[in-house]
Amino acid sequence: MKEQFREKLHLNEANVERLETINDIINEYSLEGYTLTLRQLYYQLVSRDIVPNRVQEYAKLSTLLVKGRMAGVVDWDAIEDRIRVPFLPYWVDDIENAMNDTISQYRLDRQSGQNVYIELWVEKDALSGVLKRITTHYHIRLMVNRGYSSCTAIHDAYLRLNREVKGDEKKIVILYLGDHDPSGLDMVRDIEDRLNEFGVFPEVRPIGLTMAQIKKYNPPANPAKITDPRAKWYIEEYGDNSWEVDALNPKTLHQLVEKNVEELIDMELFEEVIRKEGRDKKKLLRFIK
Repeated sequence: MKEQFREKLHLNEANVERLETINDIINEYSLEGYTLTLRQLYYQLVSRDIVPNRVQEYAKLSTLLVKGRMAGVVDWDAIEDRIRVPFLPYWVDDIENAMNDTISQYRLDRQSGQNVYIELWVEKDALSGVLKRITTHYHIRLMVNRGYSSCTAIHDAYLRLNREVKGDEKKIVILYLGDHDPSGLDMVRDIEDRLNEFGVFPEVRPIGLTMAQIKKYNPPANPAKITDPRAKWYIEEYGDNSWEVDALNPKTLHQLVEKNVEELIDMELFEEVIRKEGRDKKKLLRFIK
């Protein structure tokens, strides 16, 4: 909702128009059920040639959004901060409330019976909110790395993957989403090598950001990080530009995950589990009537 805490905007005409454009983009994605981060909004402005791709423009956008929200021009719920999230333990008003919650949240393992075990790993936490919707639908685990995985996270993954496929001849596939830059591309190798060291041998499949997708979607380019120790081979292979996976719009990210998951699983089996969930919920409703 929009709520005003400052009387005046104190903005020039160009920035007032910029806020109108921002609201149009926010509404466009809101209608599809997406909430953007500041960075995703920034890349939408860059990709539409509204602002140049410069560090200063990102800072200007942040300041402009603060003013717009405080003045009641931009919806407070339109932009989310996926890092600074408060935590409160779950609670209910009464038993009936708890029963209704149980029914609304009831779900089966939608990957039950599949001959493949899938996880989606993503380089950036900023994308977790967008991706949770699609991973929740397919009931696959979402793993946020925040750069290179820690030793603890890799060991936890080894334990988890072993547990999930123990006694089965399941194939393990890790779908990976990361930046197209020296470190982002190298992270695929890093994940594979380090899990192999623990005796787990998944297929690590990079589904974005690829050069083919860069050519297709034309996301804004950034200078390759010269200070990155892997920059030399990257620049020799791809040139001076790099690209962030955040620059792909949420709908495209969903389509990438959807396509790759559905290529791997038995969709008829998956849909039967969803139908059983529906039948089970109807049975549960009869218990509280």
